[in-house]
Amino acid sequence: MRGEVVGGQVVTGITSERGAPARLGATVDRDGVHVAVFSAHAERIELCLFEPGETRERIRLTLPGRTSEDVHFGFVPGLSAGALYGLRAYGPFAPERGHRFDAAKLLVDPYATRLDRPFVYHSLMAAPPERGIDTAPFVPRAVVEDWARDAAPLPFAKPGFTYELPVRAFSQTRADIPERLRGTLAALAEPASLDHLTRLGVETVELMPLAAAIDERHLVALGLTNAWGYNPIAHAAPCPRLVPGGWAEVRRTVDALHARGIRVLLDVVLNHSGESDRFGPTLSYRGLDNLTYYAALPDDPGTLVNDTGTGNTFALWREPVARMALDALKTWVEVGGVDGFRYDLGTVLGRTPEGFRPDAPLLTMIAADPVLRDRVHVAEPWDIGPGGYQVGAFPKPFLEWQDRFRDDIRRFWRGDAGTVSALATRLSGSPDLFDPKTRLPSDGVNFIDAHDGFTLRDLVSYEQKHNEANGEANRDGHGDNHSWNNGAEGETSDPAIIERRRRDVRALLATLFVARGNPMIVAGDEIGRTQGGNNNAYAQDNQTFWLDWTSADEALIGFTARLQRLRRALEPLSRDRFLTGETIGGEPDVVWLRADGAAMADADWADAGRALLGLRLAGEREAALVYLNRGQAPADIQLPAPRDGRSHWLELLSDRPDAEARPLASGTFQLGARAVAILREG
Repeated sequence: MRGEVVGGQVVTGITSERGAPARLGATVDRDGVHVAVFSAHAERIELCLFEPGETRERIRLTLPGRTSEDVHFGFVPGLSAGALYGLRAYGPFAPERGHRFDAAKLLVDPYATRLDRPFVYHSLMAAPPERGIDTAPFVPRAVVEDWARDAAPLPFAKPGFTYELPVRAFSQTRADIPERLRGTLAALAEPASLDHLTRLGVETVELMPLAAAIDERHLVALGLTNAWGYNPIAHAAPCPRLVPGGWAEVRRTVDALHARGIRVLLDVVLNHSGESDRFGPTLSYRGLDNLTYYAALPDDPGTLVNDTGTGNTFALWREPVARMALDALKTWVEVGGVDGFRYDLGTVLGRTPEGFRPDAPLLTMIAADPVLRDRVHVAEPWDIGPGGYQVGAFPKPFLEWQDRFRDDIRRFWRGDAGTVSALATRLSGSPDLFDPKTRLPSDGVNFIDAHDGFTLRDLVSYEQKHNEANGEANRDGHGDNHSWNNGAEGETSDPAIIERRRRDVRALLATLFVARGNPMIVAGDEIGRTQGGNNNAYAQDNQTFWLDWTSADEALIGFTARLQRLRRALEPLSRDRFLTGETIGGEPDVVWLRADGAAMADADWADAGRALLGLRLAGEREAALVYLNRGQAPADIQLPAPRDGRSHWLELLSDRPDAEARPLASGTFQLGARAVAILREG
């Protein structure tokens, strides 16, 4: 072909003579760009090149090469970084056979690392082929990039105190962050953000999804926006809304957090794409090779498996699909510098046609990959498919979210009968779920709440969910939250109820920090954030979900920071061993105590109304005491004797949240209602 100028670059054609490149996607070479795309069932694939601002492509070039592994490839001389491109795939549109090819649909490269604009849902993205509607005006273009893969994550360590952080919601209302940065990843690199995280003692931030995503079609019809980002299309491309500066912004922000000693985990959604069910838009995977990328019923390739509840599920047991997921993870590490990942609906990563397997292809590939094997990997170990609950079943190096901790701690503090034994098991690190022979408490991530559900403040303020604003008549969201309202549903001006709620929040936080395992809170737990009783705020990209820094509870921030300092300073709290009764420093690692100082007996454990539990925790250098009183009245506690050579116990934390530490000269002290006490030997 005659030379064509596209975006200031002279393109003279495409060739297969250079052979298939080592990586899929667009790879910059010294004199052009390699393009490689997988599709086992496409008859041919076209590369579409765009001028900036134009709605239609300037050039279409058929990828001339095809490997035995069904990689379509070509080399475009004269093309360079900055070029805008998309793909079109040709093949049968035969939904009953699992094929949904439609060359009228412009497709985003699954290996794109940057998009020129955010995804915006349009119903024509799902138009049937017979209408012949070209979707190029509605679909973002991928941008050819030439990034150095030289990022340096921090050395491996368990997450420790983890702060789950929704990037957009975190900074929207912060007056001490420049307005142009609010709601973006770059806001986390600002001194105000870094100082807050440092003050709390955060060891790891877990960023909610940053990959380019699209709103669900039902939200668009309701005039709502997805605030969580769990509906991705381009898994290796930062979302232009959240990360307008692309990879440079990712690197700067990660570097700034690393400079404060804070690790960065990224929440990734590898279980599905934003293309939804068969009525959803055709944006990438569906148009390139629906039959390969998505799981379908074995005897009905036209019906998608929905183990994710989103309409589709990636077939991650297939090598090309697993490879796509693996390469996306490696891009975030090598280019962005992140320290690891949290895997949404992680059970899907281990699914095969035979069900969940710890040795499933993707799990095995992650554990063996030299870039990924020494990173932090945290699985959300469930999905909604058959056999989807897999807590404790993930192989090394995976850590796991711990929903049993969440539920048992909530039930104890709500006042449910017979929950003291469950409380003790969770405080011990959950050895019933994680095999003590092969696992550690730090293989579990403990939390009272997460982004999905009530906020910590709402947990003690609402008995029922209030999700009417989501447009689904309050049918969405969990119905069984183990929550309580302390005497009034929602906001109140009653000072007694407000004080009871504050006590409960402090008690829940303290329980989290004295338990074995990695403690995790959600951004806003420490400032008293409320969602007005909405326990499924994914559709509320507004004040409902944004953190309200103007009304931040400074006392609660200080209390949370104090808990983290105690957790790190006290050896008996920070030991990474299950509480089993083994000998530490000449005494059992734990003795479970009654209020009168005696050890718990079988009858005490069976007491369904028991409201107080004490622990004497041993360390090599010192011992500590923890008491949890969920009763509505103060508890008089007889303290056990300190070790030989120690004269007293030092009260570090109790129902006096702002009080300084004080020595307890006598053998008794009174712990207020709905409170946790921490003491160490003096």
